[in-house]
Amino acid sequence: MTTVGPLRLGVNIDHVATVRNARGGAFPDPVRAALLAAKAGADGITAHLREDRRHITDHDIARLSAELSIPLNFEMAPTPEMLAIALRHRPHAACIVPEKREERTTEGGIDAAGQHDRLAPMVAELLAAGVRVSLFIEPDARQIAAAVGLGAPVVELHTGRYAELDEAARAIELRRLADAAALAAKNGIEVHAGHGLTFDNVAPVAAIPQVRELNIGHFLIGEAIFTGLEDSVRRMKALMEQAR
Repeated sequence: MTTVGPLRLGVNIDHVATVRNARGGAFPDPVRAALLAAKAGADGITAHLREDRRHITDHDIARLSAELSIPLNFEMAPTPEMLAIALRHRPHAACIVPEKREERTTEGGIDAAGQHDRLAPMVAELLAAGVRVSLFIEPDARQIAAAVGLGAPVVELHTGRYAELDEAARAIELRRLADAAALAAKNGIEVHAGHGLTFDNVAPVAAIPQVRELNIGHFLIGEAIFTGLEDSVRRMKALMEQAR
């Protein structure tokens, strides 16, 4: 039987920057949000620097790198520009995600199997620089095999489909997530998960014993409007801990 260990929470602060950029100026400050999340018990901060800079900016990444006392997870598309930025700042981790300019949010996992030749040198460079590489993938055996072949130490399973389905279909998707997590862990890969998780649906994913970290952003930032960011982070942490 797999031992259930502690579960980390990574808080994505992208959409604090979305609100800021809607009007321009400096407020609300995503770095302040990151520091508040850390104070409330977040184990890490996730920030996605998109090609079009629609929310997080280069200046945000520089400040986060300088001011955070907890790990920074730098979400990035597999492009030469983003690789250069990751190598310059050397965050604790870099999560490679697919990116389409027209999408509102990341839609599905990256095709690590189909993009092996493109990803392999990038993964190797990041690892050589001391950056922990994660691949944001679908809960699929082929993608996990590709992650193993690429030498990625971490995968983050896409939970967006799970979050969107009704109860019966959600149970099937939860099984896919659990099977994928078990397979990845069996192959020596650390398992994270995220996308679309809320207070109402987080527990079953948090209960998957091989999952070591959840990355959650949009929902927590939305809840913060009503209850404050520290409260929303603390409540999510408590629900995750109860599930373990």
